[in-house]
Amino acid sequence: MGRRIVSAFEVTGWEETPYGEEGDGPSLGEALVLKSYTGELEGVGRARLLMCRADPASNSENAGYVASERVEGRLAGKRGTFVLQHWGVVADGTPPRTAGHVVPGSGTDELAGLTGTMEIAVAEDGTHTLALDYELD
Repeated sequence: MGRRIVSAFEVTGWEETPYGEEGDGPSLGEALVLKSYTGELEGVGRARLLMCRADPASNSENAGYVASERVEGRLAGKRGTFVLQHWGVVADGTPPRTAGHVVPGSGTDELAGLTGTMEIAVAEDGTHTLALDYELD
């Protein structure tokens, strides 16, 4: 049986660069995102996101992203690094949907053998949390 943790995180850095021919239509961008995790997952994350904003000229929230994120720190008392690959979409008037996985074989040190799935939630007050369902050999 696996374990579940829910840890808060803050975005501590965001560097975004557009790419591709913008013209009419969706805006495409790449971002380096830095995070700080607290709780049962304590540490830092460094993610590369590829993003799409469906209508950048409007106030629309329609958007999506895919990401690879290296996390370094302590998970439930065990130290090491691992990589999360995750995605998310948001549509006007609906809560964001996210999902992802720990990349198999990406765990190091005491986190070697880590596997799992994850979701990110954003509360109405803007608080971000990561829910990680995992197993560790």
